Amino acid sequence: MKRFMPTSIPKSIDETQALLASGEYVADRSLATSLFLALAMKRPLFLEGEAGVGKTEIGKVVSQALGRELIRLQCYEGLDIAQAAYEWNYPRQMIEIRMAEAEGVKSREGLEQDIFNERFLIRRPLLRALQPLGEPPVLLIDELDRTDEPFEAYLLEVLSDWQITIPEIGTVRAQEPPLVVITSNRTREIHDAVKRRCFYHWVDYPDTKRELEILRRKAPQAAEALSREVVAFVQQLRKVDLFKLPGVAETIDWANCLAALDRVALDPETVNNTLGVLLKYRDDIERIAGDEAERLVGESKAAAAA
Repeated sequence: MKRFMPTSIPKSIDETQALLASGEYVADRSLATSLFLALAMKRPLFLEGEAGVGKTEIGKVVSQALGRELIRLQCYEGLDIAQAAYEWNYPRQMIEIRMAEAEGVKSREGLEQDIFNERFLIRRPLLRALQPLGEPPVLLIDELDRTDEPFEAYLLEVLSDWQITIPEIGTVRAQEPPLVVITSNRTREIHDAVKRRCFYHWVDYPDTKRELEILRRKAPQAAEALSREVVAFVQQLRKVDLFKLPGVAETIDWANCLAALDRVALDPETVNNTLGVLLKYRDDIERIAGDEAERLVGESKAAAAA
């Protein structure tokens, strides 16, 4: 079947869902609506939700489907302007200063003007997104909740006016704004000032039907009966009080691992031996292993058969 691969911004919610489907992303209509409005109105899309539910993948799929460059800013604690927006190439500036001093032909003011120009500017993701070589790129600001509040404050200028102020040379403005996707795992609250500049969408765990469709696309090696039992098991597991519930990424990994083990159905022994694919904390694994795993296997088989 020929995939729907548009090269322009989708003109409807249906086209937006088809755009995501072209990248093997199964989205519900509410997410497709939020993305359509963000693209149509040139507003950033702020995606919040638990880790592993597919927030980052949306930015990747939009970039691929539209044929736009993906510029990813992976956030972390201590992220500053030098790594996110721009910095000066100090080694090259020092060489320029020493050459000018050796020649003795430039005044101090002239030298300062020469070394603080775009030849010595190193463009980081935010600045690159405002000055692309071709069409506006997809700017993925991933896991914004890992940064601190000063960086959020700096980001306001970019999201409000699509510009970055560089004290030495002035303000750099985008001719056309990039397509911005911001994600957060909600390890801390993001300031309202950032959210007000975006369209917001909470990405939740998928229901049974959608998660099964995701496995059909992302884990095609798994037998249909196995995929149904895997989805039923994970859906039951998310009702248990665990430190970290398994996301869609873990469901896909688990289905692929079970297929690699040539399993066509769940059994308690295999589940116990592969819990580390689904759960990432020792306490969670110990809580599920054994009798609880056997109970969940039984319930998942019944649910899958129904």
